[in-house]
Amino acid sequence: MAPQYIFTMRDLRRFYPPDREVLKGINLSFYPGAKIGVIGSNGSGKSSLLKIMAGLDRDFSGEARLTPGFKVGFLSQEPELDETKDVAGNVAEGLGESMELIERFNALCLAMGEPDADFDRLLNEQSELQSKIDAADAWDLGRTIDIAMDALRLPPGDSRSVDCCFQDRICCCSTSRQITLTPSLLRGWSARCRITQGQSSR
Repeated sequence: MAPQYIFTMRDLRRFYPPDREVLKGINLSFYPGAKIGVIGSNGSGKSSLLKIMAGLDRDFSGEARLTPGFKVGFLSQEPELDETKDVAGNVAEGLGESMELIERFNALCLAMGEPDADFDRLLNEQSELQSKIDAADAWDLGRTIDIAMDALRLPPGDSRSVDCCFQDRICCCSTSRQITLTPSLLRGWSARCRITQGQSSR
């Protein structure tokens, strides 16, 4: 069986009024696991191309299609971090649903200690959550965060985000958050794409 393309573009065009066409007749197809570099001068359409791939820009003609069953991660040119949180807190946001599952599981455990706890309901929900957490391999989220932070040489986890808002550090924090999301396609503003096989999106 031939390998499946993860993303396909056909005759893609992007036009900015009144008369600026930055993308014209783009045809691209990517396999899972490919690493794609987009090189060009300022204003040549690199950012426009990546935003279209990320689904952030719909004002184009032609086809730009992500194969069903894959998901996208996008690194903005100016990553927005939550300045009320420390570095670890910002990285943890990338865990998304997995973190929510763990927090809900812990809340159920606490609820079972209440005098009027409905154990049948709580145990049923806890069993469902446990299956979802097992499937997501989410029991050791702390280690996932530590690995991402160590790989990107981030500041200590308890550092305030506002204290590391130099461009390289912001990009590192944002990249770490995207890595913990494990997207099938990871697109960066610098026109560097990391494409990996991933789990199906919801």
